[in-house]
Amino acid sequence: MSRLPVTEAELIERYGPHLNLEPPGGWNHGLEIDREVETHCCFCGQQCGIKLKVADDRVVGFEPWYDFPFNKGKLCPKGVKRYLQGSHPDRLLEPLVRDPGADGGFREVDWDTALQRTVAEIQRIQGAYGKDSFALLSGVSLTNEKSYLIGKFARLALQTANLDYNGRLCMVSAGAGNKLALGADRAPNPWSDIPLAEVVFVAGANVAECAPITTSYIWQARDRGAKLIVSDPRVTPLARTADVFLGVRPGTDSALMGTILHVLIENDWLDHHFIDEHTSGFADAAAAVRDYTPQWGARTCGVPEDRIVEAARLWGTSQTGMLLHARGIEHQSKGVENVLSCINLGLATGKYGRPGAGVCTITGQGNGQGGREQGHKCDQLPGNRDITNPEHREYVAGVWGCDVDEIPGKGLTAQEIIEAIHDGQVKGLLSICFNPAVSLPDTAHTAAALDKLEHYTTIDFFLSESAQHADVVLPGSLHEEDEGTTTSVEGRAIKINAAVPPPGNARLDWEIFLDLARRLGRGQYFGYENTEQVFEEMKVASHGGTADYNGMTWQRIEDEHGIFWPCPTEGHPGTPRLYEGGVFAHEDGRGRFHAVAFREPAEVVDDEFPLWLTTGRVVSQYLSGTQTRRIGALVEQYPEPLCEMHPRLAAELGVRTGDLVTVTSRRGAMTTPARVVESIRPDTVFIPYHWPGSRAANQLTNRALDPVSKIPEYKVSAVRVARAEGHVEVRDRRVTTLQERASGGASGGWTPGDGS
Repeated sequence: MSRLPVTEAELIERYGPHLNLEPPGGWNHGLEIDREVETHCCFCGQQCGIKLKVADDRVVGFEPWYDFPFNKGKLCPKGVKRYLQGSHPDRLLEPLVRDPGADGGFREVDWDTALQRTVAEIQRIQGAYGKDSFALLSGVSLTNEKSYLIGKFARLALQTANLDYNGRLCMVSAGAGNKLALGADRAPNPWSDIPLAEVVFVAGANVAECAPITTSYIWQARDRGAKLIVSDPRVTPLARTADVFLGVRPGTDSALMGTILHVLIENDWLDHHFIDEHTSGFADAAAAVRDYTPQWGARTCGVPEDRIVEAARLWGTSQTGMLLHARGIEHQSKGVENVLSCINLGLATGKYGRPGAGVCTITGQGNGQGGREQGHKCDQLPGNRDITNPEHREYVAGVWGCDVDEIPGKGLTAQEIIEAIHDGQVKGLLSICFNPAVSLPDTAHTAAALDKLEHYTTIDFFLSESAQHADVVLPGSLHEEDEGTTTSVEGRAIKINAAVPPPGNARLDWEIFLDLARRLGRGQYFGYENTEQVFEEMKVASHGGTADYNGMTWQRIEDEHGIFWPCPTEGHPGTPRLYEGGVFAHEDGRGRFHAVAFREPAEVVDDEFPLWLTTGRVVSQYLSGTQTRRIGALVEQYPEPLCEMHPRLAAELGVRTGDLVTVTSRRGAMTTPARVVESIRPDTVFIPYHWPGSRAANQLTNRALDPVSKIPEYKVSAVRVARAEGHVEVRDRRVTTLQERASGGASGGWTPGDGS
């Protein structure tokens, strides 16, 4: 019998002395602060403004930055505690190489030794197996400048096509859907449009925990009388206040949106002028949902007919409306289709190009928007250009000063790189800002791939779970130690300012890449002295692309608290709202409907695996947890993964809150404490994914990919659940809060017809 730690002493005993617990009064208590640095949070795509307090070249606290227009001083728990990670004892200060001795651990070496070993292995592997046998995995918590530099490094220094990024696990379904339907990959509205909406429709987005500041914009709309629709398998905190809650069965989002489109058509809740003058393909989209009656939708999605009709009425009869979606509908093997079905609802009712009218994705990762624009994904060049387009390749080659044939073609996506390691096509790997051992689905499969590599070098600031598989670990820089830009959820380019230098012998990430390029004999393409020079070249490389930064300067970004792209020329004001006047980014200026026919997810429930598993984030943790699991206050708030289940399911299993349950899929099994709540469908369980090893939810998830975006199907897996031996006294704060609040109808409980 065991229980979760609930006191500071127990947390330290459980997780070790390196857990970063803030002392009473904070780290800055009694310190003389040298300076305050205006910058931005290192975590989610909202990129909230924050002032970091510095003493003796150490970040020791923060102050709200009230002047920054997006969050106006507001921060979530992660933003409040983010400064604690910089002083963590786990921080990597020296390069490490794997010791061939019996213990198989690491030993410290100098930079020259570590870099030379990495370069020698790159050259050996590529000499034996070809250039594409060495791959690079990057991440979108990096600045735009580093994202751009890594894309160029992979193509011209490493000379491989196989470059991809962890945005492949986040934003690619939304990006692909927006490009197909609207011509550009960006939320079409600034968040200041949300309060102007008469109806807000939130689909597959737990904004209160994953994008908390976005909640304040929705509250502002509610204060003005806006109606709220929420679609999710769980009654998320925001959903408890909804006018209409749609408790959709996992994997049926496109069926739900298709049924709503059917109801809009049947009741003529359409903007015919907008459809005729500004779109194409409506007839095919309408034909695809001809038989998607409310009765069919209720059977397919597990949502009562009257709720579907009411949601359609609110959306179709409002003059303005904002539909906000996120990973819930995008983390699927048909994520692009789900996004397109949402966009169809916006096009059908003319909700584009006006204040308070748009269908927007909520970016998940820190620079999830900007990172996917600068060319460090397998199919892309800077400016959101297509790497297979001859004109795009020619332009970028001119900026880089290389022959167009030196730029490799389209490579493998992140999950495909793992499969290629297993198949023997990829033999070596360099990674940064990516923890595939926790983040990718079917973690046993991923770990086996990392161990199969002939060589693996990673750049990180902590020894992540993936770094533990590496041959060389290079200590890189934290967000607050470098200078550059990121681009927020709104499409607003903002300035990241360095607050402190890297500690010990850690180095700035971009300097590491420049050093590697020189050692690979390709230094002629990387003659930068600072990141502003990278930015200036990046601007030129983006010019003429859909994501055009050419008219921006660092000074102007700071002075104006950010600039929205496209901003093609100096003096251009930037573009907060896309598609004004109904002019879309396609050559003909029209938005494109898509015929979306419902299909089942890659895996469905059956007698052996009768329950749906969905995964997601919690408010106090971020992605694979490499950073947030080292901050004591955040660990205390949610120490362990918990398996949420409905009381009806719990009664069938003989389980109560705190009992250990074993959740099994076709890929693996994990044992974790149960949390019994009324705020989830009775046929569904939920486990957050921020933990590694035996506590990793991604032991269970499916490697099936969307055929267009190649995103894995994290949100829909078939599982069985059984009571395990033992009981854990679950006493973290959120359990009591959820149980007390989860009661009654759309604001907490589950009503008949919702998954019965």
